[in-house]
Amino acid sequence: MNPYFVGLLVPVAVSLLLRKRRKAEMKRGVRVEVGGDPGYAVRNYRFEQPVETHWEGVSTLAELFEQSCKEYVYMPLLGTRKLISREIESAPGGRSFEKLHLGEYEWKCYAEVFKSVCNFSSGLIRLGHQKNERVAIFAETKAEWQIALQACFRQNISVVTIYASLGEEALCHSLNEAEVTTVICDQKELKKLIHISGQLDTVTRIVYINEEGISDEVSLARNSTSWIIETFDEVGRLGTEAPVEANMPLPSDVAVIMYTSGSTGLPKGVMMTHGNVLATLSAVMTIVPALGSKDIYLAYLPLAHILELAAEALMAAVGASIGYGSPLTLTDTSSKIKKGTLGDASALKPTLMTAVPAILDRVRDGVRKKVDATGGVAKKLFDIGYNRRLAAINGSWLGAWGLEKLLWDTLVFGKVRAILGGKIRFVLSGGAPLSGDTQRFINICLGAPIGQGYGLTETCAGGTFSEYDDTSVGRVGAPLPCSYIKLIDWPEGGYLTTDSPMPRGEIVIGGPNVTKGYFKNEAKTNEVYKDDEKGMRWFYSGDIGRFHPDGCLEIIDRKKDIVKLQHGEYVSLGKVEAALIVSPYVENIMVYADPFHNFCIALVVAAHNELESWASQQGIKYSDFSDLCQKEEAVKEVLGSLAKAAKQARLEKFEVPAKIKLMPEPWTPESGLITAALKLKREVIRKTNENDLAQLYA
Repeated sequence: MNPYFVGLLVPVAVSLLLRKRRKAEMKRGVRVEVGGDPGYAVRNYRFEQPVETHWEGVSTLAELFEQSCKEYVYMPLLGTRKLISREIESAPGGRSFEKLHLGEYEWKCYAEVFKSVCNFSSGLIRLGHQKNERVAIFAETKAEWQIALQACFRQNISVVTIYASLGEEALCHSLNEAEVTTVICDQKELKKLIHISGQLDTVTRIVYINEEGISDEVSLARNSTSWIIETFDEVGRLGTEAPVEANMPLPSDVAVIMYTSGSTGLPKGVMMTHGNVLATLSAVMTIVPALGSKDIYLAYLPLAHILELAAEALMAAVGASIGYGSPLTLTDTSSKIKKGTLGDASALKPTLMTAVPAILDRVRDGVRKKVDATGGVAKKLFDIGYNRRLAAINGSWLGAWGLEKLLWDTLVFGKVRAILGGKIRFVLSGGAPLSGDTQRFINICLGAPIGQGYGLTETCAGGTFSEYDDTSVGRVGAPLPCSYIKLIDWPEGGYLTTDSPMPRGEIVIGGPNVTKGYFKNEAKTNEVYKDDEKGMRWFYSGDIGRFHPDGCLEIIDRKKDIVKLQHGEYVSLGKVEAALIVSPYVENIMVYADPFHNFCIALVVAAHNELESWASQQGIKYSDFSDLCQKEEAVKEVLGSLAKAAKQARLEKFEVPAKIKLMPEPWTPESGLITAALKLKREVIRKTNENDLAQLYA
């Protein structure tokens, strides 16, 4: 071998070996003695006590926002794209689709936003909103949502957040239970409110965000209800003309009553104090490096979700810019973007974004499909570059490093990065754990690390978070500095803290980020929240985890998803679904297990393009996609693909669905079959398809 080449390789190899050793020896979480139920507890290695606030003299979200607006006065804060045109495009089969041509981002600086917040805050009071009454924000993610939120905080008004995709029953329940008197909404949501107006007990005021075409709904609402109805801008004008002094909250005051998306029945309202949310923000500040005013954040997830609400609050706290988009306009090829015009990411060029696993899975699948469809030299180059970088990420000194990494980034992955603007430096993934395959793919293709987090609405998204330099997959990081994480025994499921080689058990989260409980639901609160003898509040998650030797957590199961089959075998439905959804024929899947049978079955939402492509290659004739899904050959092909995925995931035979039903229609939040966070509503799906499930077991 060329001595010069060896001379180049040796330092790289030594550096990698040293890095591997340092990572192997590094403790990201350390054992800690805590009160309450006995278990195996771990804290962040840098903080002996849970962090409550990162900012001196700041103890509420209202104080934090005001401080930022005074510090970053003329920096851009909230950006919205101008609508240039709205067009209807026809498609084969008589269907039509709305396409938007959106312009550049138009920005409001911190000072302008703070002025809008103060004016809207005063305007709410002038409109008649009383002290101790609650405001609900029922709208898609946009600048007005954030302005309304901060305005309510300045008057110590508790904000009720409701997913825009919530069904009528859940919407009525949330508004009535929280005794909401004022609702802030946009056009689509105003239609829903009018439809259920006769079922709402306490709503008296509607503030609508003005947009093209909303006048018909406003006229209908004025004619058919007794509500006071006003535009968002008019409320701000009322406040400008007659300012009201701020009524700032205390840390223990409830900032938000966040209604969950309700994967099991009606949604529950989680009561979050200012201190709860501030603790999570303070903890994340210590984890993500160099957050600051040079950052641009792409906001498109629902603000009614704690992940997005906390992320935007953090961006404002550090002087960053927040550009608003939507899942349907995210990229140049998104479904609502007019062909030849820019999607949100291309127009904004963000440096930071949050995502849930389902969205990152779609990005991965979209890139792979495009590469496969291109074929030829381009596909070969992509595969070679990807495998070379994968070897490096996995720690091989023979992988692509240095100049070779730069070459692949320029030659291959630059085009992928352009999909999300080309400037992403960090992606925060929350919700369900991200698959290792997706995590590696996004890391390589975007050239940005993914911060895997674990938290719940009940813990203000706080729990664990993987650090910037942790490239391991399948884990969700060490405890955040605001939290202690404890595993407790669950003997019925066979999970014990004495298990070898790693302690296992139900995940319990303690710290200042743990919320007060569920609004008007003391029984459920007492079931999953406990205060220990030292005064620390704990939330019992129902998730099963295990701690790695370095103190990082891995989610391995969920108590509610485990079913015992007829012969005594336990099936973890979520684990099986996560393994099988990698099949190219699967868009979504729900595994079902009846305790009175010795095998499980599944409902599979079939992926249109892949199944139709296969059918075309096989010469199978069908009238429409629904007809194809009923063909025996199609079911057999998908079953074979599931078996292959199961084998790769090393599932036991009894865990693999023996029979399946192919579903031609996608499951969406609008259909009520999945939540706004894209989680399965198992019971709803079961009831909707009970005849199909019964036939599979017949």
